[in-house]
Amino acid sequence: MTALVRSMDVSPEELIKRARDLGPVLKERAPAAIEARQLPPETIEDFKDAGFFRILQPKRWGGYEMDPEVFFDCVVEIARSCPSSAWVLGVVGIHNWQMALFPDKAQQEAWAEDDSVLISSSYMPVGKVTPVEGGYMLSGRWGFSSGSDYCDWAFLGAFIHSENGPPDMRTFMVPKSDYTLDDDWHTSGLKATGSKSVVVDNVFVPEHRTHKMADGFRMKSPGHAENDAAVFKIPFGQIFTRSVATPAVGMAQGALDAYMEVCADRVSRADGKNLKLDPNTQEVCAKAALAIDEVRTLMRRDYKEMMDYARSGEDIPIPVRVRYRYNAAAGTDKCIKVVDELVNASGAAAIFLDNPINTFWRDIHAARAHHANNPHKSGRNYGGVMMGMKTQDWFI
Repeated sequence: MTALVRSMDVSPEELIKRARDLGPVLKERAPAAIEARQLPPETIEDFKDAGFFRILQPKRWGGYEMDPEVFFDCVVEIARSCPSSAWVLGVVGIHNWQMALFPDKAQQEAWAEDDSVLISSSYMPVGKVTPVEGGYMLSGRWGFSSGSDYCDWAFLGAFIHSENGPPDMRTFMVPKSDYTLDDDWHTSGLKATGSKSVVVDNVFVPEHRTHKMADGFRMKSPGHAENDAAVFKIPFGQIFTRSVATPAVGMAQGALDAYMEVCADRVSRADGKNLKLDPNTQEVCAKAALAIDEVRTLMRRDYKEMMDYARSGEDIPIPVRVRYRYNAAAGTDKCIKVVDELVNASGAAAIFLDNPINTFWRDIHAARAHHANNPHKSGRNYGGVMMGMKTQDWFI
C-alpha cells in the first residue's frame, strides 16, 4: 500500500484534483478498454493509489469517512474522461460504504488481512434462498456485476420469504471462491465496465454475512456499533442510487467538453464558417452548461441536507426521501437530453465511433437503462406522495 493512500491528511480538494489529473491517461486507455470489454488492471490500481475507494470506507479500516459529495465529485471528474471507469468506481466504491453496515465479523472477514480488497454487486433479488442452521443456502444468477473481475467478494440480492409477513430482502456477501463469472457482457454502451454475470450454485452464506435492506432503510444496521460516523447513517437506498446516477453528470460534461473542442477549429462544409462563431453553436453550449449546473447544484443540495440530518440524528422524513430519490433519477434524464442535443448539433460526424461524443452518447443511454435511473416510476411515486398517498417505493 502506498504512502499516498495511507495518508489520512488528504483533503477533498486533493482527491478531486487526482481524479481530474487522471483524465488524460484514462482517455488514452479507453479504446483498448472498450475493445476488451473491461477496464485494464492499471486503472483499478490508479484508483487504489489515489485513495478513491477509501473515501467512504470506515477509518478503522484505513478509510477517510468523508462526505459522499467528495466521492461523487471524483466520480464526475472521472466520467468526463471515461464513463466506464467512472461507472466502476461509483458502483464498486459504494460497497466499501455498505460493508460498514454489516456485522463486524463480516467486516473482519473482508478486510482484516487486506483492507484494500474490493467488492462487486448485483442487487437484483433473483437468488433462491433456503434457510438452514446458522445461515442460508444461496443459488442463482445475477447480471450486471460491474468491475467484478477485480473484486474478491460480491454483494448479491435475494428475498427471504416468510409465511407470516412480507419478504425480507437482503444483501448476501459471497467470497469469490463461491461463485463464477460468466463473460456475457456484450453491449452497445458502458462496454468497458466488465459487468459480467455472477453465478452461485447452492453455497452456504452465514447469517453474519447478510445485511437487511430494512436495516439500511431504518439506518439501524449492525455495523453502526463500530462505525458510528454520520456518513454511515444515510439511507442505503439514497446513497446507492446516486452511485449510478452521478456518473451521468460527468458524462454530460464530457460530451460538452468534446463538442467545444471540435467546434473550436471546425469549419462548416456548408458555408465555410468557423462553428464557434455560429450563434446556434454558442447557444447549444450555453444551454448544456446551464442544465449540467442545475443537476449538479440540486445533487449537492440533497447531499448536504442528507448529511445535516445524519449529523443531527434526526430521521429524514419519507416525503423528503421520495423527493431525493426522484431528483437523482430525473437528473440522469436531464443529462441525457443534454448529450442528445449536443449530438444533434454535431451533425453527421457524431455517428462515427471514433468521435468522442459518440462514446458519451452510447454510455449515458446505457446508464439510463439502470432500474434506479428510471425517472417515471420515482416521479409518479413523488407526485402521489405530494398528494397524500403512501410511498410505493421503499428503496429510499
